[in-house]
Amino acid sequence: MDRVLYQPQAATPVDRPHCFAYFISIHNDTEGSVIIKGRKWVVTNERGEVIAVEGDGVVGQSPFIQPGEKFSYNSFHLLDTRWAVAEGSYLGIDSLGRTVLTRIPRFEMTVPPQV
Repeated sequence: MDRVLYQPQAATPVDRPHCFAYFISIHNDTEGSVIIKGRKWVVTNERGEVIAVEGDGVVGQSPFIQPGEKFSYNSFHLLDTRWAVAEGSYLGIDSLGRTVLTRIPRFEMTVPPQV
């Protein structure tokens, strides 16, 4: 995770008023290329509710990452609570056709006290 930013100016639905943008880079530290085929996020809010989000690719793409390179992108989470944690994983396929699972480290999203 490169960084997480609270976005109070973002247009959000009434039932999920808190927007957090996140910026993340996927590094390929292997000796072969990897294509990212999917991702899974698990978000736990301050009430202990767990929401799992799965999908194909990353931000509408299936990035092909060469050895030693990275793919960077940004996206967002909308929350109905002032605090949550998120973590997850990327599912990839390497140049030999093997499945590669890369963990997305846990990070917090906290609405600043002045908001």
